[in-house]
Amino acid sequence: MRTQVAIVGAGPAGLTLARLLELEGVESVVLEDRSRDHVEHRIRAGVLEQGTTDLLVEAGVGDRMLREGIVHHGIELQFDGERHRIPLSELTGGRTIMIYGQTEVVKDLIAARLDPDLPLLFEVSDVTVHDVESTRPNIRFGHDGAQHELECDAIAGCDGYHGVCRPSIPAGVLSESSRDYPFGWLGILAAVPPSNDELVYAHNARGFALLSLRNPELSRLYIQCRPDEDLAEWPDDRIWEELQLRLGLDGWTLAEGPVLEKGVTGMRSYVAEPMSYGRLYLVGDAAHIVPPTGAKGLNLALHDASHLAEALVSWYRTGQSDLLDAYSDTCLRRVWRAEHFSWWMTSMLHRAEDDDDFGLALQLSQLRYVTSSTAAATSLAENYVGLERD
Repeated sequence: MRTQVAIVGAGPAGLTLARLLELEGVESVVLEDRSRDHVEHRIRAGVLEQGTTDLLVEAGVGDRMLREGIVHHGIELQFDGERHRIPLSELTGGRTIMIYGQTEVVKDLIAARLDPDLPLLFEVSDVTVHDVESTRPNIRFGHDGAQHELECDAIAGCDGYHGVCRPSIPAGVLSESSRDYPFGWLGILAAVPPSNDELVYAHNARGFALLSLRNPELSRLYIQCRPDEDLAEWPDDRIWEELQLRLGLDGWTLAEGPVLEKGVTGMRSYVAEPMSYGRLYLVGDAAHIVPPTGAKGLNLALHDASHLAEALVSWYRTGQSDLLDAYSDTCLRRVWRAEHFSWWMTSMLHRAEDDDDFGLALQLSQLRYVTSSTAAATSLAENYVGLERD
């Protein structure tokens, strides 16, 4: 088998890259080890930056998002028994966020890829990456009971933190930075209309809570917990009781409903650099992870994909590799900005078990400043809706 760009991973990063290359006449093959059903239904992020929505529209896969997505112009921070609105659009020249689940983004991208001339292979096995330092890298894998070798010009590693692409880079090449947080998020998807028109980030002495949504009929809610929390200890009644304690306000009611899904997500920050080696380019979670507090993971992945597509198209058209050579540095500038913002939001809103009164007072002081200073609120808003593209 032969193609121009081999893409490992059919998540939003890999599918977006494939779509952008297709629009510019560059061939690609997408390999995914999970089934199509699994890929289309795994629950992930749901907050899209302005630049992400613009990118999907420009790529011709945004029609359903524009019909069904929910545009938000602000978020709310809750502490000391009060809510304070951050007017995102007002502070950023009209920029917004879109509530539209990652599962829906993936479905739209897969639908655009379903063409015999646009190879998208699910349930591949035993994927290995070879000869990335040469001009003819290749990938070996199993599919439909046979072994295959895919030769290409470049490989895009869009296969996440646990994928095979990053470990294919020789030892000693990558510099890895990480921070593990002493808490996680217990998240639920509930069949109940959202109790608030905008997202609520709540600071509470019992721990952080987030009121979010998926659509007008489904609420997405989270509470801070231990990263190794046993879900068996959290029946639905206990979850709703804890959400009421952390989100409750006088004169406002959190509506409850049937819990459709629940799960615990650990939280960490991670960056591997450089994001390229030879003809192998890491994209999205294969190179970096952010805690979910800042809603940056999916948005960073699509930003990477956009830059890599631009660089590959330029390389094929001009023969010049300057954008490919700069790919890692270009992406990492935004990655570290997002890492800092996500760490800052996480540190400001979550309570660690060993926090003392001093730590609590610092958090409350920061929250009061953010909600009373136009400059501080603008900084939060600019980062939250997404900075302009590099």
